[in-house]
Amino acid sequence: MTETLSQPQAQPHAQPHARPQAEARRLTRPDGATIAYHSVPGKGPGVVFIHGFMSDMTGGKAVFLEDWARRAGRAFVRFDQRGHGQSDQRFEEGTIGAWADDVVQVLDHLTEGPQVLVGSSMGGWLMLLAALARPERVAALVGIAAAPDFTEELMWTLFDDAARETLARDGVLTVPSDYGDDPYPITRALIEEARDHLLLGGPIPLTCPVRLIQGMKDESVPWETAPRLLERLASPDVELTLIKSGDHRLSEPHDLARLQGVLEGVLKRVG
Repeated sequence: MTETLSQPQAQPHAQPHARPQAEARRLTRPDGATIAYHSVPGKGPGVVFIHGFMSDMTGGKAVFLEDWARRAGRAFVRFDQRGHGQSDQRFEEGTIGAWADDVVQVLDHLTEGPQVLVGSSMGGWLMLLAALARPERVAALVGIAAAPDFTEELMWTLFDDAARETLARDGVLTVPSDYGDDPYPITRALIEEARDHLLLGGPIPLTCPVRLIQGMKDESVPWETAPRLLERLASPDVELTLIKSGDHRLSEPHDLARLQGVLEGVLKRVG
C-alpha cells in the first residue's frame, strides 16, 4: 500500500461553516485506485469514522469527531468510500462488499492496534462486516442509525414490479433522494452482491462492546432495526440509546454531544 497527497476538491456535503480542510492524503488499494482520507495521530485505541450511503467524510459527525480527537489526543481516521467524495471510481461501481473492503484496507494500512469503529447508516453495516473480517483489530463498535441489510429490506422489498423490471432490464434504477438532492442510481449489482453480506437473518458472532444510537423519527432507517441488531449480536455488552425526537442524521449539537459521550464511555470501557 502507498500513500500520496491530493489536492482538495469541492464536496457536495461539505459543512458551510466547517474549518478549512487540509489536503486529503491517499491510500492506494491493491487494484491501483485510491482512498482519500484524513488522519490524526494520537493515543489508542484509535477511532475510525465510516460514513453512510451517498455521503462522505466531510459530514458534520466526521468533522466533529476529528476535532474531538485532536483535543483528546486520540488517533483518528475519516475517509471516503470508493465512488464517494474524493476517492476514486464511480459511485455506480460500488457494492457493499467493495465498500466493506475499503474499511478493511483502512484498518490494515492506516491504523495501529485496536480501533473503535464508528459507523453512520450504511457505515453501521460496513463496520460490522469489517469487524467480522478483522475481529482482532476491533475493540468496540458505535453505530449511528446503523443500517445493516438496507439494500434488501429498504430497497428491494419496497420496489414495485415496474422498478424491479427496470433494474433487471437496465441494470440500474434512478431513485429520488430523501433530502432534496439529485436522484441517485441503484444498480442491480449493488442489490445482488449485498445478499452475500446480509446479517440480520441470523446470529452475528461479534463479542466486542457495541453501542447503538437510533432516532425514533428516522425516516430512512426504521428505529426497530436497532433492537433487531442488538438481539442478533453475540456480544453480551451491547447498549442501545433510543432518541424519541431523533432523526436519521443525528447531527444537531445535542446529538453530537451525545455521540461524544457514548464514544468516550466505550473508550473507557476498552482502553
